[in-house]
Amino acid sequence: MIERLKALDFQIEPLVFGEVTNLWAIRGNQGPVLAFAGHTDVVPTGPVDEWISHPFEPTIRDGYLYGRGAADMKSSLAAMIVATERFVSLYPDHPGRIAFLVTSDEEGPAVNGTVKVMEYLSEHNQYIDWCVVGEPSSSEQLGDTIKNGRRGSLGADLTVHGIQGHVAYPHQAVNPIHAACGFLNELVLTTWDEGNEYFPATTFQISNINAGTGATNVIPGSLKIQFNFRFSTEVTAEQLKQRTEAILDKHKVNYSLLWTLSGQPFLTEKGILVQAAIDAVKQVAGRTPELSTAGGTSDGRFIAPTGTELIELGPGNNTIHKINECVRVEDLDTLALVYQQIMATVLKSTPIRPGL
Repeated sequence: MIERLKALDFQIEPLVFGEVTNLWAIRGNQGPVLAFAGHTDVVPTGPVDEWISHPFEPTIRDGYLYGRGAADMKSSLAAMIVATERFVSLYPDHPGRIAFLVTSDEEGPAVNGTVKVMEYLSEHNQYIDWCVVGEPSSSEQLGDTIKNGRRGSLGADLTVHGIQGHVAYPHQAVNPIHAACGFLNELVLTTWDEGNEYFPATTFQISNINAGTGATNVIPGSLKIQFNFRFSTEVTAEQLKQRTEAILDKHKVNYSLLWTLSGQPFLTEKGILVQAAIDAVKQVAGRTPELSTAGGTSDGRFIAPTGTELIELGPGNNTIHKINECVRVEDLDTLALVYQQIMATVLKSTPIRPGL
């Protein structure tokens, strides 16, 4: 990517934080910034012998490109590069600036990736006006869905403290599993909000429960529970914490609780970028996309709070993180043309006809 961007006269800044290598590249000296953002890291392959071809040997079969990261999200990065090469060849003196923000820490802890790049940019008085994140947003057909926001993510590690003992002498012990039944049921049944026109209602999900010694005749001394809220803009992380702890206190359990806020909800309402993306999909792919805030989190949560208009637009997501991840080959060039048209519209250049 660096080699191809250098050939287009991009200013290249590799940014290394800890063990994570990131890239900030920008072309142009003045005017608003349209950035393409994405990640090069991938999730584990799972059992390699269950793949129909090696997950790290890109293979085209029956019109699909197979490989880990084909959809999430190496195809988007490739399409972004190709789109930029085509656009710059047509408009070498384009108005505004084009940038790339690429990280290798999105699928992992996400502590030394995009969040650190955004801190670096802020310290150097550099800001992104519009950002296209290449996450696989499409459902059935390329471009049928554009993500213009994401829900917040609040996780918790809860430990319920009891007293270990013999199951035949329960009066000498405190069973944390029994103690948890009441408040867990209330947490599951609670309506946290009703959502709004942009976001579905906030959800609560238990992801892990662990207790016991493995013996059938021992009451465990503690119970560990992990749960997560995916929350809308109708409620804050602080409100969720307070309501949860109030329920725990009401049930008079002895507990300790560690919260982790992975991201705040964000939303880009219809404006220059959203409309440009809708129009580009209509013109190039011949369909009208739906705006959505569903799904998990993305690195957009680190970029949008700076005031950036941000969308996620990429290939189909029906095979991401799965065995035999793949993307339709015909979607690759279509996606590049969509990105190219977005650049043309946002940067106030002449619209580009599909096929150029």
